[in-house]
Amino acid sequence: MVYVPRNDMPHADGRAGIDAALVKRLIASQFPQWRDLPVTPVEVDGWDNRTYRLGDDMSVRLPTGEGYAPAVEKEHRWLPVLAPSLPVPVPVSLAMGEPGEGYPFHWSVRRWLDGQTAAPDRIDDLPAFAVSIADFIRALQRIDATDGPPAGAHCFYRGTPPAHYDDWTQSALTKLEGRIDTERAAAVWDDALRAPAWAGPPVWFHGDIASGNLLVDGGKLTAVIDFGGSGVGDPACDLVIAWTMFSGESREAFRDAVDLDTATWARARGWALWKALITLADETDETRAAINHRVVDEILNDAP
Repeated sequence: MVYVPRNDMPHADGRAGIDAALVKRLIASQFPQWRDLPVTPVEVDGWDNRTYRLGDDMSVRLPTGEGYAPAVEKEHRWLPVLAPSLPVPVPVSLAMGEPGEGYPFHWSVRRWLDGQTAAPDRIDDLPAFAVSIADFIRALQRIDATDGPPAGAHCFYRGTPPAHYDDWTQSALTKLEGRIDTERAAAVWDDALRAPAWAGPPVWFHGDIASGNLLVDGGKLTAVIDFGGSGVGDPACDLVIAWTMFSGESREAFRDAVDLDTATWARARGWALWKALITLADETDETRAAINHRVVDEILNDAP
């Protein structure tokens, strides 16, 4: 079972007022050394940012709205700090662009990372792949978090207690009455709210460990991208992939390898449920709704 996040979508040039022509103008005016390189849309784009390939070896990433803009400076500042301690490559920020040409936010030029987005049909050994994701998460948590960006608005409150999302969750449960087992879902959410807070010191988290942000080649993890939701706090949000991509043996392999306590798993289950519920409650596309419905089922069936 694979969860395809709402923010993974075919690239529609011009969405959010951003297109290849704008990118070319920004490059020409601010980084003229790259002005003659071709600018081409990537095959699969995100919602928070638009991404374009610049020549063969670089990419350009532009936030689509004000709420996503703080991630540019954060990634530019912290990815060079994180990268040397991680087991696979992460984006390397080569330059940070400024607002211009009618575009109002900072933006970034990065080194291009080869690979395909993760999907079970591209992975021969899913339990081994699950262990590699756990190894990445554990390596990230071992990095010194001193002065790192504390969980807050810049990461949409990933890394904070589940209670931050309670109003959204309760509203979604009301909307979904009769479509899912809301009684069981409410019990899982209550478990997350009652679970003890993260007991250790704040640690680094990625914030969006999802198939679209994991690159593979030959069935193996080759890179992790999109640290826009990263920060320092409770790592429970990084366990969501246990239900959105893994199941059965692969979930158990991930659970064993990531080696986190029962309370963290309860908060993670709630975090995953919140995201699936709010997406499902407002989804109008039947295919995406079915995907999130399956995620809810995976979470409820895995609950103690």
